Amino acid sequence: MSQTINANRLFYASCFALITTAFSFSIRAGILTQLGAELSLDTVQLGHINQMWFLGFPISMILGGVFYSAIGPKLIMQIALIAHAIGILLTIYAVDYNTLLISTLLIGLGNGCTEAACNPMIADSYSGLDFNSKLNRFHMWFPGGIVIGSLISKFMTDASMPWQAQIWVILIPTAIYAVLFYGQAFPKPRAGAENALDSFKAMLNPLYLFMAACMALTAISEFGPQQWVGPILAKAGASPMLILALVTGLMAVGRYFAGPIIHKLNTVGVLLGSAIFGVIGLYMMSTMDGSMLYVAAVFFALGICYFWPNMLGYVSETMPQTGALGLSILGGIGMFSSSMFQPIIGAWIQENKVAAEATGLAGDAADLAAGQATLSNMLIFPAILIVAFIGLYFFGKKVNHSA
Repeated sequence: MSQTINANRLFYASCFALITTAFSFSIRAGILTQLGAELSLDTVQLGHINQMWFLGFPISMILGGVFYSAIGPKLIMQIALIAHAIGILLTIYAVDYNTLLISTLLIGLGNGCTEAACNPMIADSYSGLDFNSKLNRFHMWFPGGIVIGSLISKFMTDASMPWQAQIWVILIPTAIYAVLFYGQAFPKPRAGAENALDSFKAMLNPLYLFMAACMALTAISEFGPQQWVGPILAKAGASPMLILALVTGLMAVGRYFAGPIIHKLNTVGVLLGSAIFGVIGLYMMSTMDGSMLYVAAVFFALGICYFWPNMLGYVSETMPQTGALGLSILGGIGMFSSSMFQPIIGAWIQENKVAAEATGLAGDAADLAAGQATLSNMLIFPAILIVAFIGLYFFGKKVNHSA
């Protein structure tokens, strides 16, 4: 006798799994400064540690997307749990740089498995408006979880608690999703899933390749400043973790109410507006300090909050033949790009501090100048996107006109 599928319990378990991902992002951002000081790591080494999180994510997300129909969500989530648990515990007891590389890679692999399993599992569990509602609420928990994790990290840091204690917190949602998933029946992948070879052929479309390149830039525009908010803004006269909480909180609200905005401006218009707001926000953050940084953070949040879902939405709308695999690979490219840029950003911070000290600055003043200069370097990403999305806008008008 087959076991009844409890779709709502699976959904709640998926949300806590995504909160685990969010905590691993925000709490790690909050402890970077402590981690560097205690283990004598420079910013380039911290960049390589960050890189492992972003590298593990696309590897398991893409592989999970490829094999989902064959092995199903249950096995993928079991792999996620093992990777999360071992990765978190290895991080807590890490005593050197190499251990942190391995542990962070494992956490990234667990995060990617969560995305690979939960998105299609929700699609297989619900239909129609109920599916759209559940998927939106599921994705809210990444920025929502970052808000919670950022505040937890700030309060624990302010209380002079060690960074290891903050990492222990990530085990809480991990344990909850393990209990919720335990003993449950999982939905079988729906029959008639797209052929992987056909999807790959569809991805050779020049428009898909163009969007893949844009995805690389939108992802680093979003994740670069957020992941390095601690070291970059530590001496800027505002709380880095409160800024991260403000940005991701606005992202969660913005995504929840995205429907009317997209309906009015269309997807490409929203992407272009996002790139413009991203440039404005980053420029303000690179030139301001003190309480004005919170104002700059609002502009930055309005820019980046619509990037990820609307990049996926545009490809899904205009190139549906790329299928779920096309979306998995697009997301994987975004995370891989973020991975590759982590040590580069760390090197920018290091080089900009040397340049600041060469001008006579020292201490906090040098750190502030280095952080602002690094944010200025990051302006190139959304600036390129403004040009790219203007081109995409006129390309879309030309296609619609010829049709």
